[in-house]
Amino acid sequence: MTELKIPGAAARAAPTGLMFLAITSVAWGLNWPVMKLVLSEWPPLSARGWTGVAGAALLAMLALARGESLAVPRAMWPRLLLSAFLNVTTWMTLMGLALLWLPASEAAVIAYTMPVWASLLAWLLLGERMSWSRLGALLMAFAGIAALMGGNGISGSMEKLPGIVMVLVGAFGFALGTVAAKRLPLALPLVSSAALQIGIGCVPVALAGMLFEHPDLRALSGVGWGLMAYMTVVQFCIAYVCWFAALQRLPASVAAIGTLAVPVIGVVASAVALHEPLGWGQIAALIFTLAGVVLATRS
Repeated sequence: MTELKIPGAAARAAPTGLMFLAITSVAWGLNWPVMKLVLSEWPPLSARGWTGVAGAALLAMLALARGESLAVPRAMWPRLLLSAFLNVTTWMTLMGLALLWLPASEAAVIAYTMPVWASLLAWLLLGERMSWSRLGALLMAFAGIAALMGGNGISGSMEKLPGIVMVLVGAFGFALGTVAAKRLPLALPLVSSAALQIGIGCVPVALAGMLFEHPDLRALSGVGWGLMAYMTVVQFCIAYVCWFAALQRLPASVAAIGTLAVPVIGVVASAVALHEPLGWGQIAALIFTLAGVVLATRS
C-alpha cells in the first residue's frame, strides 16, 4: 500500500497510527464474544467466510464511491495474493477450526502470541530495532495474558493439541503477513486494498464452509443476523481497514504488540455480554497488557 504523502505527515504518523490501532483492537476484542454467540447458530468457517465476502463487497462499493480503482497492476498480484492468504485466509480458517478443539478464551490467548513472531520477524527481515523497552513491553503484555489464565498458562492435553497447533500456525501466518505488508507494500488505495485482500482471502473460506459444513440460513435467529452484521461491518469493514492503515504508519512490531489488548478486551466484553467471570485476574490482565502497549508505543 502506498504511504500518504502529506506535508508534516511524519510528525502525525504515530498518533494517527495509534488511533487506527486502538479502533482495530476494540473491534477485534469485541468480536470474540460475538463469534462465540454466532457459533451457537452457525458453523465457524461459514460464519467467518461469508461475513468476510459480504464485508469485502461493501468495501468495494465504498471504494468505487470514493473514486478509487479496484484494478490491480500485474506486478502487484503476487503481493496481493500473499497478503490475502496470510492476513485473511490462513487466520480465518485456522482460528475457526481451532474452536472445534479449544475454548474461545484459550484460543484467543494462544492467538496473541502473534506479536512475539512479528517482533522477531520484523527484527530479522526488516531490521527493526529490538530494544529493551520493546522486549519489556512484550513481557509485560504477556504477563497480562497469563493473568487471564489464572497465572497457570494454557491447560494442554492431547485432545487439545490439534487446536493449539492450528492457532499457533495461524498466529505465525498473521505475523508473517504483518511483516510482509511492510516489506512488500501494496501500491493500491487503502479501501480498495482492504476490499481486495478480504474478498480474495475469504472466498476460499466461504466455499470450504459450504462444502464441509452445509450451513442453513434458517438456523440464524434475529440476534444471529445482528451478530453476523457486526462481523461484516465492524470486524471486516472497519477493523481491517484500520489495521492496514495502522501498518502504514507504525513499525510492524509496534502494531503487533498493540494488538495484545485484544484478548483482554475480549474477556471484559465476554464478562459483560455473556456473564463470564471477571475477577482480579482479568483486572490485572487489563493493567499489565495496556501498560505493555503504552511502553511499546513509546519505544
